[in-house]
Amino acid sequence: MSSQPGLLGDTAARDYSSKLKQFNAFAQPELRHAIASLQLQPGMQVVDAGCGTGEVLNWLADAVGSSGLVIGMELAVAHAACARTAAATCVTVLQADLLRAPLRPGAFDLVWCVNTINHLRDPLAGVKSLAALLRPGGRIAVGQSSLLPDMVFAWDARLERFTTEAVRQYYRERYGVSETDLTAIRALLGLLRTAGLVNVRVRTWPLERVAPLDAASMAYLRDVIFRDTWGERLRPYLSASDFQQLSQLCDPHSAEYALQRPDLHFLQTFTLAVGEIPPA
Repeated sequence: MSSQPGLLGDTAARDYSSKLKQFNAFAQPELRHAIASLQLQPGMQVVDAGCGTGEVLNWLADAVGSSGLVIGMELAVAHAACARTAAATCVTVLQADLLRAPLRPGAFDLVWCVNTINHLRDPLAGVKSLAALLRPGGRIAVGQSSLLPDMVFAWDARLERFTTEAVRQYYRERYGVSETDLTAIRALLGLLRTAGLVNVRVRTWPLERVAPLDAASMAYLRDVIFRDTWGERLRPYLSASDFQQLSQLCDPHSAEYALQRPDLHFLQTFTLAVGEIPPA
């Protein structure tokens, strides 16, 4: 295991299972579209590197069928435990560091890796480590949702801009990272090409929700964004009046509660970059 925590504080002991589960429930339609775009075939062997709480493992297993193989790999002990509970009996979950994957090199058809590479201090090393697991012609699919969620404030573009910057300031100070570190997640195309992958392609899906919200979107926005991302921790980074206004938008007891507004419009993106190992 790596002795140094990841760029965003990840260790084997860290646990944010609830957030991962809620994101997977919220983004399930788009994630499943992304998997479908890969046109996986029965019998393929797939690794989900950074499988989190494991919901995606079953969707991958559905794509490769009973003759295929799906292995989940997750650093955090608590997340791996959740994944074992969520995954079908045909799926294997390993608690392991993807930089030291306990898997046979050159054995897999696909590595699926979502919202994970951006947590590494050396993303290129991570991509190369995962690419080594693939056989000639195999593919790596690196996905990334917005590290810092973007929301369209149809009613106040100024507050939208200030809130986004406040979140970035929080991340910079909490984790001791630079603006460059935080924006490196947009470099998926370059990472795959630099790692020697060929036929690299990129596709982005909008995770777009408008009022009225479905239950999964309501839970994700309420708990992960409004409470955890935009909660009390943003107070030092906003003026008193802006923080009060934001708090009212996030407060279910307020008449201004955003999730009950008829003009609610949330927009986040999910990008999948896919590259191939050159033929032998």
